[in-house]
Amino acid sequence: MNLVRPIGISLATLALAACGFHPVGSRPLPKALRAVHVELVDPYRVTTPPVEEALKARIVRGGGEVISKADDAATVLRLSDLREAQEVLSIGTDGRAIEYRLVTRVTFEMRRVVDGKAEVLIAPESQTVSRDYSFSAQQILAKEAEEARLRRYIQDELAERVLLRVEARLATADPDAPDLKPGIVPVAAPDAAPPG
Repeated sequence: MNLVRPIGISLATLALAACGFHPVGSRPLPKALRAVHVELVDPYRVTTPPVEEALKARIVRGGGEVISKADDAATVLRLSDLREAQEVLSIGTDGRAIEYRLVTRVTFEMRRVVDGKAEVLIAPESQTVSRDYSFSAQQILAKEAEEARLRRYIQDELAERVLLRVEARLATADPDAPDLKPGIVPVAAPDAAPPG
């Protein structure tokens, strides 16, 4: 019986886990995201935009809970200024646009309430995602469907970027986070006595 392959796979898995690698969507969430209210400030939208849906889904997948009321949540992740734009990149010989760039931008910030006062954990910050696509007048319906899928994909990617940025900011700003990361040893002052 050949045990080399299963042992090799087990060692590779342990090595990846030890270095902090996590498959997409399985990263452990910071404490501030474990009970969070996600709020989109946009008075003109009737439906929930994909960026908000994707962000909530990622938080739940990571083991967090999305609270429906801001008053019941430990923190509030606020999305605002969600904007989509379409830019013409190139024009065909007939004068019609044949290549576009879709650009989506959102601003996010995070707060928590401590002793009845709102405390800023993450100041307002923006993230932008853009993608290029071509357009043919002979395939209008197919291209419109492709554009709708691309818009949804862009907002999904935007949600992942916002969450990664929030996690990075919380790692440095969250007072509940440990001061030292595992495996990092503080450097002693030059005049400090050696331990022991």
